[in-house]
Amino acid sequence: MDEQAFNALYAATAGSLWSYVARVSGSPDIADDVLQEAYYRFLSSKRRDLDTVNAKPYLFRIATNLMHDRWRRSHERGWVDYLEMGIDENPDSGIDVRRVMLQLKPRARELLWLAYVEGMTHREIAVATGLNTMSVRILLLRARRKAALLLGQKGKRQ
Repeated sequence: MDEQAFNALYAATAGSLWSYVARVSGSPDIADDVLQEAYYRFLSSKRRDLDTVNAKPYLFRIATNLMHDRWRRSHERGWVDYLEMGIDENPDSGIDVRRVMLQLKPRARELLWLAYVEGMTHREIAVATGLNTMSVRILLLRARRKAALLLGQKGKRQ
């Protein structure tokens, strides 16, 4: 991959990849680190000549694996701790999606973000997360149900 092709790929994917990592991890610092490492690993791989459409799910897979590695090793304080620092405690602020996302497990946050923010298909999510397509369907359904339940509970408390 030459420099011009990489710049085009980076321009097309970096913003959404950084946002994904920042929202799932809850930390802009982690997002910066994972973004840099994801592109380094992509360029070091045999798949570096993929076009932008095929490279995007692969980059998300690399980033997802890097986040999972960080989480397992517990080098950071934890995803939930970072998310809690950014919560708006104003009870008049309406539906707080960040608060709902905080209550979801990291896998559910990943799936919901990839499906509804990135607009990925079940197959693309499977590539990005390393799950099989049927598992994505089932886990995404469960994540949607849990998020809807949490949103409903928030509405009842107000």
